[in-house]
Amino acid sequence: MTEDIDPQYEQAVSSIHNRLFFRLFQLGNTLERQATKELGVTPVQWACLGALSRPKVSEGMPFSELAEYLVVTRQNLDGVLKRLERDDHVKRVSDSSDRRAKLVLLTPKGREFWNSLQPGLYEFYRLSLAGFRFDDKVSFVHFLNRLNEGMKSVDLSKNEGNSKF
Repeated sequence: MTEDIDPQYEQAVSSIHNRLFFRLFQLGNTLERQATKELGVTPVQWACLGALSRPKVSEGMPFSELAEYLVVTRQNLDGVLKRLERDDHVKRVSDSSDRRAKLVLLTPKGREFWNSLQPGLYEFYRLSLAGFRFDDKVSFVHFLNRLNEGMKSVDLSKNEGNSKF
């Protein structure tokens, strides 16, 4: 026996879902626009440089692992890396243990650039989050993580015909 769902409730839930994902879309675009305008670097460049600046990847990170870590396609990452290579911020080298694999390394110039971005990044963070209390920030991270995990688990082929909220 299926439970009847109140059509008004169903419409309200659908509306809030749409708003949440639209706001997420807007948030990504605002981040893209503001980061480029204020910092001179795109969020994906910033994330890539940050990933490669971590001490545990000082010897480089395999291209495929970097794409997975950043949750971007290999094609998109290739375009980002070409721009960063053009500016001598990163370079790709053959992996000594597997010549077919490419490692992506932060160059000395890239590390210097990354370090020079830090004051601006922290000011960007501070100003963006000025209206949030510490607990708000912790909760926000928690909810973003939950949403990310929820999106990763989406498989519409297993849920065909089931549109319950």
